[in-house]
Amino acid sequence: MRGFLLPEQPIESLAAYLDQGGGVGLARAREMSPGALVQELQLSRLRGRGGAGFPTGTKWASVLFAEGSTRYAVCNAAEGEPGTFKDRALMRANPFVVLEGLLIAAATVDAEAAYIATKASFTRERNRLAQALAEITEAGWVDRPVHLVTGPEEYLFGEEKALLEVIEGNEPLPRWLPPYLHGLFATAPQLGWEASVAAPGEPATPTDEVANPTLVNNVETLANVAHICAKGPEWFRAIGTERSPGTVCCTVVGDVRYADVIEVELGTPLSAVLDAAGGPLPGRSFRAVISGVSNPVLTAEQLDTPLSYEGLEAIGNGLGSAGFIVYDDSTCMVEVAAMLSRFLWVESCGQCPPCKLGTGAITAALERIAGGTGGDRDLDIIAERLRVVADGNRCYLPVEEQRVVSSLLRAFPDDFATHIETGRCPHPRSLPVPKIVDIVDGDVTYDPRQASKRPDWTYA
Repeated sequence: MRGFLLPEQPIESLAAYLDQGGGVGLARAREMSPGALVQELQLSRLRGRGGAGFPTGTKWASVLFAEGSTRYAVCNAAEGEPGTFKDRALMRANPFVVLEGLLIAAATVDAEAAYIATKASFTRERNRLAQALAEITEAGWVDRPVHLVTGPEEYLFGEEKALLEVIEGNEPLPRWLPPYLHGLFATAPQLGWEASVAAPGEPATPTDEVANPTLVNNVETLANVAHICAKGPEWFRAIGTERSPGTVCCTVVGDVRYADVIEVELGTPLSAVLDAAGGPLPGRSFRAVISGVSNPVLTAEQLDTPLSYEGLEAIGNGLGSAGFIVYDDSTCMVEVAAMLSRFLWVESCGQCPPCKLGTGAITAALERIAGGTGGDRDLDIIAERLRVVADGNRCYLPVEEQRVVSSLLRAFPDDFATHIETGRCPHPRSLPVPKIVDIVDGDVTYDPRQASKRPDWTYA
């Protein structure tokens, strides 16, 4: 089947969106009770497309029924996972469906206001959202304030607890508690708490401690919500697999003929997605595929694995945000491990010392091995640090370090052994950090500054 999230041509106006059935989901949602709408989402079995795959209906229920009289709804449009571009593709192709999903979310939890948080560098996406927001506001769709907020380049901006900090005007430093317990402009104390400024238009010194439960959903998740509300949970469950219904927007970059964002039914083999990106480069074969930096490596023998939550769980992996970085047989996996570990080290916020110090020590050891001066002691250091790097973690970043680095060590031991025994790389090659700036006509552009970023978030 053809996907329903990414149109063949960008939808340039509200009139064009209405012609394609847009707005039906919002109208229907406003006729339903919040409890009934949440039940429909639960029946649809939609899972969040931001990376964690948490059941969307359960997440909405946690905010709807949480204690607190003031609630907020937030769209996480701060995409920054290496190898991922699907949210930007969606915002470019159809910002109206994203805004419709956000308005449905805001109506369901009776949000005081809604926010869309995106990176300041996403100029094209921000302009598309602003134009669409102006059109739906003029058309009378918007019944509460909707704010477009821009933020920094940091990877952690996309972490939902750090996202709330940015909306409040702070650095992207993850909080301890999830948004349904400690939301926007909350004044209720928490561990590591800093008092929030009041929400716009509210008294500067609230007399009561409030948690302000906040619903945070990813761009692709909200786009799915609009379609589910329009067509019903049974329609959605008829697509994909029983445990993973719907479609998924996959980004494919690296050693393929064409970089692209490809929408497929969940349950489609990864190999079919790679074929849709043109397959391997001439004379080469696939060696490894990594889903962003959040999951273990997939080896060439695992490429027929179905892209579903249960399919990837069965091999000890995960779908993540379906951003696939492909490496062929010209690639040294020591170099991949060092490059990805360094990305996580410099992007770690430093609030949890085992994370910042651990990712730094692992990166240093991997770089010694990659440079031909490493030894068995470096492997011991990596093992020791991987064991404790996620102790007391506020976010998932150090777990990503554990999953990615340990999987590369297990899957490609010969690469590490060759480096240590000979001091030479079996596949010398310059590898860019796969933080995507743009994909145009099959060509991908990576952020050239990322390789010079330092662990204090400045640049060399």
